[in-house]
Amino acid sequence: MTEKNNNEISASGILEEMYERIIKDFMDIVILAELKKRHSMSGYDFILFIQKKFRILISPGTVYSVFYALERDGLTEGMQNSRKRVYRLTDKGKETINNILNAKEKIQRFMTTLF
Repeated sequence: MTEKNNNEISASGILEEMYERIIKDFMDIVILAELKKRHSMSGYDFILFIQKKFRILISPGTVYSVFYALERDGLTEGMQNSRKRVYRLTDKGKETINNILNAKEKIQRFMTTLF
């Protein structure tokens, strides 16, 4: 393999790691944004969403701990729906994700200045 190919593979691997880190670090925001679109979802639904959209495997323990934290903070509420727990946004959760989405431009500018 040439040096260029090694660098390309290395850069690709670094990007994949960064994407995974970003998704895991901001999973609460990703959950709130997806709940805004779908209105309700289970932890399993979210795991499938992440796998399909970002090609990242996330453990159920990681996902459910974030869902529980969001519920504890009053941003989501969980309901038992047959055999699974389904979550939806509370009014506080709707307000929070709307504020975050409205700050999208500021966040993008910050990321641009960071790099």
